Amino acid sequence: MEPLSRITDATVDVLQALLDSPGPVWGLALVKASGRPAGSVYPILERLERAGWLESEWEQDASRPGPRRRYYTLSEGGAAAARQAIAVRATRSSTAAAAATATTAPAVAGGLA
Repeated sequence: MEPLSRITDATVDVLQALLDSPGPVWGLALVKASGRPAGSVYPILERLERAGWLESEWEQDASRPGPRRRYYTLSEGGAAAARQAIAVRATRSSTAAAAATATTAPAVAGGLA
């Protein structure tokens, strides 16, 4: 499994949707669960699979009408890496929010409010 060169907010949303899924999940369901557009989700899925974070397989049910679905599952190492990436992003977000609050809080000097 390879580390990802960048983990964007969209990547974190897709990883969270994969972790929240009880089993293999198809692409359009990940689009809906992540709240991200298909044009963002599918390239992320491709990148995650190339890096070894994901495994995928095509639907085998020929009796279902419509195009075949591709189902995605986090690999064992991918699930652990996803949890870590989400935790790191959450820590960075809370640190950035705290810093923004500290720098934008009005200063009260000389009793003036």
